[in-house]
Amino acid sequence: MSIGVPLPPGSTIGIFGSGQLGRMLTLAAARLGLKTHIFAPTGPDSPAAQVAQTYTQAEYEDLDAVKAFAENCDALTYEFENVPAETAKVAAHCKPLHPSAACLNVAQDRLTEKLFISEKAGVPVAPFEAIDSKEGLKRALQNLGGSCVLKTRRFGYDGKGQMIIRTEADIEQAWDKLGTQSVIAEAFIPFVREVSVLCARGADGQTAAYPLVENVHQNHILHTSIAPAPRDMGRAKELALNIMQALDYVGVMATEFFELEDGSFLVNEIAPRVHNSGHWTQDAGCTDQFEQHIRAVAGWPLGNPNPKHGVVMTNLIGKDANDWKALAREENSFLHLYGKNEAREGRKMGHVNRIVPTS
Repeated sequence: MSIGVPLPPGSTIGIFGSGQLGRMLTLAAARLGLKTHIFAPTGPDSPAAQVAQTYTQAEYEDLDAVKAFAENCDALTYEFENVPAETAKVAAHCKPLHPSAACLNVAQDRLTEKLFISEKAGVPVAPFEAIDSKEGLKRALQNLGGSCVLKTRRFGYDGKGQMIIRTEADIEQAWDKLGTQSVIAEAFIPFVREVSVLCARGADGQTAAYPLVENVHQNHILHTSIAPAPRDMGRAKELALNIMQALDYVGVMATEFFELEDGSFLVNEIAPRVHNSGHWTQDAGCTDQFEQHIRAVAGWPLGNPNPKHGVVMTNLIGKDANDWKALAREENSFLHLYGKNEAREGRKMGHVNRIVPTS
């Protein structure tokens, strides 16, 4: 099911998920005169529910509730990729869902994702092997150069569900921790830096690509994004758009890359949604990623992705957000807090965008 014409102001975008990404999508939709209806199992004090016009609290497996929700919206999207496949299928039968359930299926499983990117889209990824036994992991370790990263095929994020295996002595602990799940082994890549590209694609095939972003992680969680990244030759954008074209993708998608010493890129993973490494767009003087995604989902023309100035985005993790008074006083800085009550360790509480010269 697709949108035949752009949805007029006053239409309702349904969003699966009620975290900070749903919150920022909701705020962007409101700027365009569009309403949002949030569907999530969390309570009405969750970040997106605090600012949305309508909120449905129900489990994603409650398909009757999903259908009723979808019927009350004009178009549908999601803020995270772990919406159950059957939920997406039922929703898509009711109203247009973007990105599609097929895109969701690819991104939910690391093995499916890597096979699609490498074979269907023709974009290079790190060497990998599917693992189904401890003995298979031992063989893969040898095949992948003597070290690898063992990852769960599903539900991994911010470093969760993965372990680095540097020698055969690490196999036992890694297998005890992750071996009860479906896993994949990826070659350990000696990258120069981690970068990402956010691109948008409309149902009519129109595309808009933001500049390359350089990302710095701490404790497996994104800490800082620098945009535009130095040394952006455009190759990463081309590869990201190739993947989106192969997926027939509609909306904003993040593609994360390893940049190698020779300047080439390997895809680490894709995220079929707005992304943490795109938060800088909110204060860069361009159409931000959240509005861009809403535009695509609603069938509107895409906005300008070219920033007027550089931005360094820093995540506020846990107690970092307690410094909000000092951050609010900083010149040329923009503070974004997510409305979360408890500043737990490792929890993303907000971010700050600092304007910087581009030369």
